[in-house]
Amino acid sequence: MSTDVNSNAARDPAPGAAPAIPAPAAAPTVASTVAPIKMSRESVTIIVTLLVSTFVVILNETIMNVALQRLMVDLGIDAPTVQWLSTGFMLTMAVVIPTTGFILQRLSTRAVFMLAMGLFSGGTLLASVAPGFEVLLLARIVQAGGTAIMLPLLMTTILTLVPVERRGAVMGNVSIAISVAPAMGPTVSGLILEHFSWRFMFVFVLPIALAAFAIGFRYLTNIGETGKTRLDALSVVLTVPAFGGLVYGLSQIGGGRGGPGAPAVAALAVGVVALLAFVLRQLRLQKSDAPLLDLRAFRFRMFTVSVLLLVVAMVALFGAVILLPLYLQEIRGLKSLETGLALLPGGLAMGLLGPFIGRLFDKVGPLPLTVTGSVLMVASLWQFSLLDAGTPVGWIIALHVALSLGLALLFTPAFTTGLNPLPPHLYSHGSAIMSTLQQVAGAAGTALLVSIYAVVAAGAGIVAGMHAAFLTAAVIALAAVVLSALMRKTAGAEQPAAAAH
Repeated sequence: MSTDVNSNAARDPAPGAAPAIPAPAAAPTVASTVAPIKMSRESVTIIVTLLVSTFVVILNETIMNVALQRLMVDLGIDAPTVQWLSTGFMLTMAVVIPTTGFILQRLSTRAVFMLAMGLFSGGTLLASVAPGFEVLLLARIVQAGGTAIMLPLLMTTILTLVPVERRGAVMGNVSIAISVAPAMGPTVSGLILEHFSWRFMFVFVLPIALAAFAIGFRYLTNIGETGKTRLDALSVVLTVPAFGGLVYGLSQIGGGRGGPGAPAVAALAVGVVALLAFVLRQLRLQKSDAPLLDLRAFRFRMFTVSVLLLVVAMVALFGAVILLPLYLQEIRGLKSLETGLALLPGGLAMGLLGPFIGRLFDKVGPLPLTVTGSVLMVASLWQFSLLDAGTPVGWIIALHVALSLGLALLFTPAFTTGLNPLPPHLYSHGSAIMSTLQQVAGAAGTALLVSIYAVVAAGAGIVAGMHAAFLTAAVIALAAVVLSALMRKTAGAEQPAAAAH
């Protein structure tokens, strides 16, 4: 059985809304609008293909964290420079993701997938042969372009194809890609670095990416139609100083002995002004239904609460992903492989619990899950702030598992609760907003926590730097407890029935 999304295009037009997968008019579509809860084989094939591909590209996002020390030595660069291999990746995603609505509307589903995996594979190949830091950074930026397109493509496909009654369970599987892949990155890179050079991190990923490309080329089918829409160039330009300025400014705070230097303050000021201009531009473009990001999604209360909760959770996730390897290697003296293995149980816990939490969400709603998860997150980060040179590694692993459980209890309910109430013409915008702010939060959180660690460590030692950074993360995570208490179960937006044949 296959489904037809085009027959509804004329019933619910949303000119210029830039949906990610449906026809240009952003019509309500497929299985989410039909009576049977069971999904067609075609729908399952599409989602599985995109899910596997997304797992691969996000795994690559954090695969270099354990390798930073090796890269500093092999490439002859300092810590702030090597950090841009991670921060630059996330910044590129933050700039590209808002444009994906336009890309997904102008190109067919298959073409978008080929573009994403083609960019990712090309960047991976370039990284594997990079002669120095500059080419390696360029390769990471190319990889990020492909990764950025995959995220909204996956999320909007699920909103389009999956019935509301099953979205929690499917989002639970999505959490494997979004949550587990970053957690497993250090393990994979640790295993590789134990026996090979850093180049083999990309040599390992490349055949997997090419296999995903081939599978998608063979089995992926198009959803909806392509159409003509315009890309607001000014909005795209504004994303660069807005997000780039904020993250760069945060990364430079405290870089000088006398406190924040003039470049950091200037970058933050430019970032804030550009972000304000970007928001005002989107509000103005809403009148003509042609914003790059349709901020009317924030009119839905649960979407706003869920986005804020995800922002806080991403700061905690990327803070742990960056800081824990530093602690285990610099303070405890663990090798790359040992560091990766120490972080593996937490990643596996996320993976095993994701689908179960999704099914539980469909039954009990978000509140009990998010409250429990946020409390676990705060408690774990606070305990991390008490680590010293003699803390048993077993206790560190247990804390990481607890943090992973807390994050697993947050991600699936937040994604599903936030996106459920949006009408179809806001699917792609809601997905893009969530994905953009997650990346900005991850980049800003990483930059802030690493800066705090570096400043305190320079004056009081490495252990004190770790304490300060993790304590900052714990304080930020307190906001998640408040936000979790505001979560309420949401129903899907009203949609007319879709024709199927």
